[in-house]
Amino acid sequence: MNLFIDTNIFLSFFHFTNDDLEEIRKLEVLIDKKEVVLWLPEQVKNEFYRNRENKLFDTIKKIKELNINLQFPQIFKDYPEYQQIKQSIKDYKSIFSRLDQNVRNDIENKSLKADQIIKELFSKATTIETSPGILESAQQRVVKGNPPGKNGSFGDSINWECLLSKIPLAEDIYLVSEDRDFYSILDESKSKIKDFLCIEWETHQQSRIFLYRRLSQFFKEHYPNIKLATELERELSVKKLINSTSFSMTHSAIYQLTKYTEFNPSQLDEMILAGLNNNQIRWILDDSDVFAFYEKLIIENEESIEEQLYSEIVSVLESINSQ
Repeated sequence: MNLFIDTNIFLSFFHFTNDDLEEIRKLEVLIDKKEVVLWLPEQVKNEFYRNRENKLFDTIKKIKELNINLQFPQIFKDYPEYQQIKQSIKDYKSIFSRLDQNVRNDIENKSLKADQIIKELFSKATTIETSPGILESAQQRVVKGNPPGKNGSFGDSINWECLLSKIPLAEDIYLVSEDRDFYSILDESKSKIKDFLCIEWETHQQSRIFLYRRLSQFFKEHYPNIKLATELERELSVKKLINSTSFSMTHSAIYQLTKYTEFNPSQLDEMILAGLNNNQIRWILDDSDVFAFYEKLIIENEESIEEQLYSEIVSVLESINSQ
């Protein structure tokens, strides 16, 4: 089985629990047993290390915002409980400082659990170098306006040309990516590849291409013994919100979603679209918990949300805020 994992999926490993990362180790076994060939374009590896620091910086930034800085009125300070709280805050800050430093050290040394898993997968993958011929073909794709790729970016085009050039003829490919440029805009389930890419692949490779937004979806269909619990739980919570059929269900879904700090681009778009079009959400956007959730969502994820959806939800929230 030929498998391609896009850069955005590798970067999402930093959101996984230790248990989920251990499950991903099972993929290494499949590679070792020659059941799976993991294709790794040089471009993906370079993109990963270019974006790794930004991904982890955003995570550290959010954690730093949790720092406790309580201000008590003078009348509280005469009670023994105040001194206990004061000492507890001091202890918390000391422990937090050590934790922060340890995490930063592991980030610098590339020794996070996710780093270790990714390094092992990279070492077992079949690398595809960006040859002058592949680069030329990718440039021609961009000039012609052919997918994948956007705004003159060559990355996706290079990856696609790498796969076209190296996957053996008549062998299917399984592609896991969050990138919108691969997906058909006509398919609401976001599981169908663009017609142009599908036709090109079938014509050139004489085989089929299968597309997945999540690694968990790929595992569920082909290797159900590999279970990514955290990713599945987050996905179910997102689905609960976007398919909400009552105000109470919306509030319940929002409550569940507040424990997550990271969402994939497609999840963000789905939640924004639901906030605009699902009346069980739209009609209570001015409720404090719903408003706070969506406001936080757009503030922290502006660059990941589809531009038109972002503009629409910002306009709605600003209208509510001005009332």
